[in-house]
Amino acid sequence: MYEIDAEKMSFSTLNELIRKTAQSDIVIHNCCGQRYIASGMSGKKITIHGIPGNALGAYLDGSTITVQGNVQDATGDTMNNGYLFIHGNAGDATGYAMRGGTICIQGNTGYRCGVHMKEYGNQIPKLLIGGKAGSFLGEYQAGGVIAVFNLTADLQRPSEEPAVGNFCGSGMHGGVMFIRGESFPSLPPQVAVKKMYYQELPALHPLLDIFCTVFPQTNRKLLETSVYSVLTPNTDNPYKQLYTNN
Repeated sequence: MYEIDAEKMSFSTLNELIRKTAQSDIVIHNCCGQRYIASGMSGKKITIHGIPGNALGAYLDGSTITVQGNVQDATGDTMNNGYLFIHGNAGDATGYAMRGGTICIQGNTGYRCGVHMKEYGNQIPKLLIGGKAGSFLGEYQAGGVIAVFNLTADLQRPSEEPAVGNFCGSGMHGGVMFIRGESFPSLPPQVAVKKMYYQELPALHPLLDIFCTVFPQTNRKLLETSVYSVLTPNTDNPYKQLYTNN
């Protein structure tokens, strides 16, 4: 195991240390705002104590990153493969243009998350959110899966806040969203919605397996007995016809 004390360390120095070490298991202490950590990296297992800066795991290509805290904006930007486990909240643009891999967030995430997500073949990105998401979730989504469980910070009780903000799924033309609950702001015409129970959604079951493994304190029974709003592209949407995954 390779341990790094990142206190007062520049982001460029920190990233150089991560890349140069032959160790695959890395622990970063006292992280505070350093950007671009593990960008494009494969083959590493990184645990971060503190709050990394923007673009954590951008272009990630097979590494596993666990953050024991919050993350800032653009986490997993254009991520290709691997895992990001966030034991806290995430900022705006989480999973922007994801094309593979899995992001699990214990808490909430900000605006414009899952924007331009896409898939091809067996490359299906997954964005799993334990709390709620801000406005423009899944804007122009072209593929992949987004799940919003709308639980409180301890993952034990349902949140009283709306699961998502305004303009959810604007321009959506691929992929699917599973949003726990039945009421949220009005949807754009590009989106079709069905109310379904967990038992009727076999595609959701492995996602919940992943989430509950990462966050074992999750009230799984609550999530398994809930109604979900399932969002998919409206079949009349002309953009849907232009993508190879549809």
